[in-house]
Amino acid sequence: MDVTYYVALPFVMADDGLAAGEAVECLSANAAVMRAEALSRKPGVVGALAFSRTGDPSSGDFGDAKVIRKFGEVPDDLSAL
Repeated sequence: MDVTYYVALPFVMADDGLAAGEAVECLSANAAVMRAEALSRKPGVVGALAFSRTGDPSSGDFGDAKVIRKFGEVPDDLSAL
């Protein structure tokens, strides 16, 4: 059975470029957008991303992350999400 997860993910500057902060799971796409926007305004955070992933938790098979909205600086390559 497929399940969709909604996530807000902040980004900070690291020595080698942008680094992902701690992901926050949200109840809906709208909640993920609101949380990502709030995270993007925190001190030290240069950007945030709201995204979703759909898949089967029992098998661990998930599709690629689908960007809902970006705030500030986020990496162009999101394949590692």
